[in-house]
Parts: sequence; structure tokens; C-alpha cells
Amino acid sequence: MDTFDLVVMGGGPAGYAGAMRALDFKKKVLLVEKKRLGGAGLYDGVLTSKTLWEHSMRVSAIHETIPSYEVSFEDIVQNVREAVFERKTQMTLHIGLLEAALGSKLFHYEKGSAKIVDKNTVEIKKENGSTHVVKAENILIATGSHPRYLPNIPIDEKIIVTSDGVKNILDFPESMVILGAGVIGCEFATIFSNFGKTKVFIIDKANRILPFEDEDISETVTKNLELNGVVVHHNSQLKRMEIKNGKVEYELLYKDGKREVITVDKALVAVGRVPTIDNIGLENAGVKLTDRGFIYHDDTQTNVSNIFVAGDVTGGIALVSVGEREARHAVVRMFGPAIKPISYKNISTIMFLKPEVGAVGMSEQEVREKNIPVKIVKLDYSTNARAIAMRKTKGFFKIIVTNDNGMRILGMRAVGEHASSAIQAVAYLVHTNQGIRELADMIHPHPSIIEGIQECLRMLLGKSIYKPAVFKDKLQCYTCENGVCTPISSLITSE
Repeated sequence: MDTFDLVVMGGGPAGYAGAMRALDFKKKVLLVEKKRLGGAGLYDGVLTSKTLWEHSMRVSAIHETIPSYEVSFEDIVQNVREAVFERKTQMTLHIGLLEAALGSKLFHYEKGSAKIVDKNTVEIKKENGSTHVVKAENILIATGSHPRYLPNIPIDEKIIVTSDGVKNILDFPESMVILGAGVIGCEFATIFSNFGKTKVFIIDKANRILPFEDEDISETVTKNLELNGVVVHHNSQLKRMEIKNGKVEYELLYKDGKREVITVDKALVAVGRVPTIDNIGLENAGVKLTDRGFIYHDDTQTNVSNIFVAGDVTGGIALVSVGEREARHAVVRMFGPAIKPISYKNISTIMFLKPEVGAVGMSEQEVREKNIPVKIVKLDYSTNARAIAMRKTKGFFKIIVTNDNGMRILGMRAVGEHASSAIQAVAYLVHTNQGIRELADMIHPHPSIIEGIQECLRMLLGKSIYKPAVFKDKLQCYTCENGVCTPISSLITSE
């Protein structure tokens, strides 16, 4: 029976990253993937949806000058296939060369279903039905997640689909309804409406989309979706969704008692994801679950000392970057020196909307809920030279700092063109618990979107180029404490 220092269950982004990190410690590693190397992040998630988004944004930009421009759905799908093939080939080639270079002494990849027999034993079942057992000094569970199914909706992944079934759509639908107003729902609403071929509806049970984000972000995204022709059913409850004559009929009940029945070509159900943990043998090793059904852990370590977890199965922030970080952290905990627990305060995220949304740290909504005294500064994109040059002036920067002389950055939101590229310097300041002065005094490239960040920080320091007292509709500074927000009339004296 083969013995490995580490058996990794799952070959998605987290599992792959964990296996590679273990090789840095010269440990013998077995990586097991049930279906396809790369996991949902490659085939049904990030890479596919973001490739679609990139193409949809280009088509939308062309439509601004050539409204009659036509695009082939098959061409778009082929580009997505090529992106997936390129990434898959990279990963597969990397694995193959590693196995050839290291041999069975250090690294082995196997396609099959891994199941925990006990805390040091894993059974692997192949597609042909054969099985074999290996010994594991340590186990890393990174089996990912899959879309949540609702029992009263007949999801067939052809007419009513989840994010996994979008690839089964063969042409631009004339109309589509999306159930779920979170990130995934809003991203696909952006994608399909950008192409200009699909009338998109969003079912939103709350009074605004993206309810976990600040109201000004939600409003900006909503306005731009509506400009794209998207209809948002606010404050609506889905009573039924059925497939009739090859189309989707759905009925809504609104808070005012009104009912509405609408027929569309396709439906996308985007109501969250659940961990893929069935039949992987957690009970055989006594691995505990949380109340929400995810795997319990303390800084990636489960209640069983040699079994660790990473990625979507933890129930934390479901991002590729987070899963990879957790897996690498878990491996260092297994084989490396003592390290600090993972900090989630400086996680940078992107919402691929129109315009895109970049975020790091706490939101204004969060600091208000926690009653943290803060100063907040907002700067409209219309004051940024690069945004003006690009003719993309819709959006804003918002930075949240502590309400003291140190002004440590707690969080930032950027909504607009290149927003995702503007947040990393601030993420570093959040990570290192620093104030704003160094970044404010740097010489930034001109013209660039990130100059907007610099001007926000200068506003807080009382030395901005544009004065908020003059451009009151474009520049705002205010404090929030004990549920009360007050405009700052006299900023800090310039240094």
C-alpha cells in the first residue's frame, strides 16, 4: 500500500495550489480529481463567465458607435472553449511534466473519486469501477461546491439552468429570467444584456440588488443594468416556475399584493452554492460540519488534527484567490514553521458588472452596523482625467478610514472602468494596518484611474486639488458615528 505525506482530494484551484505548495517542502503528494482537472473554477465558473463578460463588454462598446453590429453566439462560445482549452492544457502539461520529472517518489496525479476510510486512509475509485487504497499522513479536502438546486423548480440544465448549464445554451435567447440578485445573477444579467440580443429580467426578493453591498453601489449597478434594458422585479416573491412548450413561465407575487405571470425563453437559477461533500467519507474520520452544512475548521484545520480544508467547502468567501490561499496556508501548517492565522481583512474582490466593482475590506454598510467611528470620502469618476479620456465617467471611489489622526484604511469600493485595477495598493495598506499619508504623497502615473484614489486621500488630509466645498455633488467627506453621518466642513490642516 502506497503511503503519501499528503493526499489532496479535489483538483480545482484550491487543491491544485495545495499540492504544488507541498512539493516546495519536498513531500510525497497524491492529487486526486473526480472529474476534470481545474474543477468548476475552470469549466463552469470563473474562467468561462469572465471570458463571456470580456466579450460582452467589447460588443457593448462597439454598439455605442455601431448599433447594428452583429455577433455570432457560436463565435463567442468558441472563444470561451479556446480559453478553457488553453488553461486546461497548461495545467495538464504542468502535471505531466512534474510526474515525469519527479516520478512516484514525490508526486502523483490520479483521476478518480477519493473517499476517506479513516483519518490516515483514503480509497480511490476509478471510472472503470476498480478501487485501491493509500495511506495518508495528512489529508487536504478541497472538493469545492456546486449550484444550489431548489426543490420546486424543474432545473433541467437546458431550459432552466444553473451556472453549470449556461454552456448548454446554443444561441442568444430572446428573453431570460434570472432568479437571484447576488453577484452571479447580476454578472450574467450584465453579460446577456451587453450582447443586445436578450431581454433580461431579474427576480429580486429585496428592495435592491446586491443587498450585501452599500446602497450607492447597488443603485449605480441597477441604473446601468436598466440602461442595458434589464428589468428588475424588486420586492417580488417567486410563486412558481415551470417549463411549458419549451419555454419558461414564472409567476411573481409582489409585496403590494399584485401578481404577474411572464413567459421567457430561458431561466437561470443563481441562488448560491453548496459544498460538494457527499460520499467523501467525512463520517468515517469523525470530521464535523457546521450548522450551515460546511466543514468545520479552525484556520483550515478540522477537528481531526491531520485533516485540513480549503476553498468552497469551508463555507467562507467563495473566491478562487481565497481557496488557493487557504490551501497553501494549510500545507504550511502541516509541514512548515508556525505561522499567523489567515487574515481575511484585505481580500480584494471584483464584481464583473457594468461598470465593474472593485472592493477590499469593510463596506460603509458594515462599519455602520458595527458602529465603528469612521471618516468616509467619495470621489466621482467624472473628475478623473483618464475616465474623461475614455469617455467612461460613470462611477465613484469610496474610501473608509478610522476617525482619528492615524486614519488607517478599513475598506474601499471602486465602481467604474478599471475599478478592479485600482484597489490593490489600498489592499496592501489594509493588510499592513497603515494610514494614508504615504500613498497620498506618491507620484502616480497620469492620466490613470488610480489618481482618483490619491485625490480621495488628499481630501482626507485637507489638501486635494478639487475642493469638496466647491464640487459638492462630485466630492464628499463625512464622518459616521453612532448611526449619524455628518459632512466634514473643516478638514485636517494641510501638512
